[in-house]
Amino acid sequence: MTQRESLSVVLIALNAATQLEPCLHSVAFADEIVLVDSGSADGTAELAARYGARVLQQEWLGFGRQKQFAVEQAGHDWVLCLDADERVTPALRASIENALLKPAFGAYRFARCNRFLGRYLRHGEGYPDLNLRLFHRRRARWSDDVVHEHVLAQCEVGTLGGDLLHDSAETIAAYLNKQNRYTSLAAGAAFAAGRRASAANLLLSPILRFIKFYVLRRGFLDGLPGFVHIVIGSFNSFSKYAKMNELQIKQREGLLP
Repeated sequence: MTQRESLSVVLIALNAATQLEPCLHSVAFADEIVLVDSGSADGTAELAARYGARVLQQEWLGFGRQKQFAVEQAGHDWVLCLDADERVTPALRASIENALLKPAFGAYRFARCNRFLGRYLRHGEGYPDLNLRLFHRRRARWSDDVVHEHVLAQCEVGTLGGDLLHDSAETIAAYLNKQNRYTSLAAGAAFAAGRRASAANLLLSPILRFIKFYVLRRGFLDGLPGFVHIVIGSFNSFSKYAKMNELQIKQREGLLP
């Protein structure tokens, strides 16, 4: 019987004890689990250790750099990168194990299905939400972005069947707080890269985002959760450009270099 390539599952976490157990259970097929913790005080590290994970402590480096640090700690070159609130479905597990029998690509992406307001979104912005998460670390790596980090592949990328379930249990208030942080980071990164916001960006970006995901990609089929999800997403587009514009004003007034 052909033996598949050895696989390390790598995670980053902070105070994720209430979400982590289903994730760890879903990746019990891996040869190794590595969890990089950034100072949890809720038993996250202890829970991971009970599942046999190798737990490392690392102060927060930003999303991209933290995830790349975790990849570099893995004992195997093939890595599957997950967040604590994600779960590998049996169908995705089968696809991963089959791909690793004789890898045809150096990296693989697959669909992520997001749970929002008690419903897994199957349309619009919430699905298929393709994510590149399985790769050979000599052929791909995480970007250094502090937010909206992504895997940079130096090879052709394959697509696997099966879903990764994103089962966030956040309240709307917590979700909005997180989105506020993300849009601030995104605005700062875009401004630092030399991008500038215009009135057209503020007006058109949220409208076009709503049309693309709610109408063209049929987000309306996900009912009220789908509507709330895209309204928040559209506001995020507006918020990012508004924050960029604020930075531009501060720069003109000499408050920023």
